[in-house]
Amino acid sequence: MSKKLDTAPYKGVRDFYPEDMWVEKYLFNTMRSVVEKYGYTEYSASPLEPSELYKEKSGEEIVNEQTYSFIDRGGREVTLRPEMTPTVARMVAGRKRELPFPLRWYSIPNLFRYESPQRGRLREHYQLNVDLFGVEGIEGEIEMISIANDIMKTFGAKDGEFSILVNSRKLMQALFESFGLSEENSHIISKLLDKKDKVDEKIFTESVEKILGENTTEFIALLNNHEKLLEKVGPEHPATISFVSFIESMDKLGIKNLNFTPTLMRGFDYYTDIVFEIFDTHPDNRRSLFGGGRYDDLLSLFSNDSLPAIGFGMGDVTVRDFLESHGLLPEYKTETQAMLVTIGSVDKIEVLNITKRIRESGIAVCLNTGAKKPADAIKGALKLHIPYIIFIGEDEVSTKTYTVKDLRTENTQSLSEEELISLIKT
Repeated sequence: MSKKLDTAPYKGVRDFYPEDMWVEKYLFNTMRSVVEKYGYTEYSASPLEPSELYKEKSGEEIVNEQTYSFIDRGGREVTLRPEMTPTVARMVAGRKRELPFPLRWYSIPNLFRYESPQRGRLREHYQLNVDLFGVEGIEGEIEMISIANDIMKTFGAKDGEFSILVNSRKLMQALFESFGLSEENSHIISKLLDKKDKVDEKIFTESVEKILGENTTEFIALLNNHEKLLEKVGPEHPATISFVSFIESMDKLGIKNLNFTPTLMRGFDYYTDIVFEIFDTHPDNRRSLFGGGRYDDLLSLFSNDSLPAIGFGMGDVTVRDFLESHGLLPEYKTETQAMLVTIGSVDKIEVLNITKRIRESGIAVCLNTGAKKPADAIKGALKLHIPYIIFIGEDEVSTKTYTVKDLRTENTQSLSEEELISLIKT
């Protein structure tokens, strides 16, 4: 006997049964409802990209350790996209002269990374990507974080349940320069900062000492003293002025849960200034949920022109974990409002016509002609979470009065076609 295939999905990816797909639709519909209010338009692209697109700007760790890459039959190196930002940059660069700016685009693509599966991190996920092109000033940062904040609030989250961590790469670069660091050492320090919370404090300090030597103590102290850090860079430095103005603007807009976090650098090499992350404060799920930042130079990969750009990506896995941790995930509700069940020998064409009229009234109804007895049909409807069941036999067809049972209350009524439609619609 041949070996039977395993029914489990590939490690680190998911099957979406109807209940799971319902949650995905809820997440996506909520995301869409917010971003479209800000004037964003949806786009999409293939999950396959040339590998060189990621080698240039995503970062060595992403490309070397986390991508699904292969050589296709034509000898080209191809990668399943691990993120969407390089793709949208490619698309915008390809039609830059035709597109109206500022440009507001969003998508909800499927992304793939070869990682060790764990809570909040799988090998594939869906991610809302929101990108704004052509806005150079802090208005772009303000809009991005306002959208992210509004999405969280639309999901039902309160200010105390999440924090918005923010930092400025330009500000940190100015700090590195104040310590006399070269471009190479500045890059090394930025990578160390990005992993600070994931390594032992002693290991972090020792790593910084290799770069900063006797200045290590002062540098680490500045990470915990924001006023001193800004003084070190200089209050008149353009990076300080811009960042302070950004923080003050967010406060005036009523977004109070912003936290300046100098260790926040984010892993992608293409970020050029403000970066941010939404952080779950729940004790059982304290972690980064999603984030983004400004990437003004990414389009220069495709031409000599540059274009100011900022965006963020919001993954479905971490957001679902957040909603579950805070009790904000709504209860599953099927889109099917009623099941129509035939009893005994009944004219099939008549049943189909009744079903058709019910659907034309705007009600989603499925037809069950194979139930051996009413109890079997009820059991099936309950498993499918269908709220109403309608029984039709010869008597119902002749009298045009139908037995309707509300499976939530177990209340049973005999109603005309108009009455049952009115009941289900209420």
